[in-house]
Amino acid sequence: MNSVQTRSAERALSGGTWLIVCGAMLYSILTVTPLMAKHTAPEWAWTAPILPLVVDAAVVIVVKLDDVLARLGGHGGRWPIVLRWMTGLMTWALNIADSALKKDLVGVAVHSVAPLLLIVTAETSLAYRRAIAAAVAALEAERKAERERTEQKARERSEQARAEAKEEREHAAQLVREQRDHEARLAREQTEREERWRREEREERERAEAAEREMRERREREREQREQESERLERQARERAEAEQRERAERAAREQREHQERLTRERAALLERGPAEGKLPEAEARRIVTAAYESALSVRQAAELCGWSVGWVSTRYAEQRDPSNSGAELAIASQ
Repeated sequence: MNSVQTRSAERALSGGTWLIVCGAMLYSILTVTPLMAKHTAPEWAWTAPILPLVVDAAVVIVVKLDDVLARLGGHGGRWPIVLRWMTGLMTWALNIADSALKKDLVGVAVHSVAPLLLIVTAETSLAYRRAIAAAVAALEAERKAERERTEQKARERSEQARAEAKEEREHAAQLVREQRDHEARLAREQTEREERWRREEREERERAEAAEREMRERREREREQREQESERLERQARERAEAEQRERAERAAREQREHQERLTRERAALLERGPAEGKLPEAEARRIVTAAYESALSVRQAAELCGWSVGWVSTRYAEQRDPSNSGAELAIASQ
């Protein structure tokens, strides 16, 4: 039996049990309520259905909890049994009480059917559920054991396959090693033969090269002697050219220093004249502004030295910073 069939049987058992319980409860309420109404004060007659409801509620609790415990494989002990039988007997006693008081044996028999069926159904359904739970547990254990056996067989097959694959790999590796050794031996023999041939050829070539090298060395010595003589002459010419170049460079540097010293003296002379008493000619003013700019004097100091306005001196300073704006004017000022 699979799990689907087991769940179907459990649903059928549960549905039948609750159908019988609900029918017995309804029948019990309809039977016991008139009896309770007769034995209750008239002003409290409306409470007649309470007692059968309470007893039947206890029956529902017992059936439901027995169902849960059976599914879990547990056992509630003796008190659930006492409650189950006590509620069943109470239901039976309440159902036959009216007929028993009237000494109506047929009525007692008829009203005993539902309570007795409820008691027997409760006990039988509990036994069925326990049996189903045990069968399901056994089935699960059997399935688990079968899975373990299957996994064990799979592991064994896998280990066997790995062992066979390992043996095959080792055998293939052995064949490869043997083939490699054989090829290496053949390669060594071939290499030795080729090495012997190359050695003989090399010896012959070395003898020829020795003779050729001797002749080449003789020609090389003659060529070196010619080159040394040529290099000596070139070195002497290069030394004379370098000496002349150094002399020209020293003369140019000396002239540059003299020119720079002259410009420095001229600039100092222009700056040492002091503030101008009036507006100097433009060419002279330009030379003073150029000297002031090169000496990092302020625009106002330069304006005082040349006698021109601060704006005009600022324009000349700008031209000094960017000579491309007024190259012609700077050329005039530098004369």
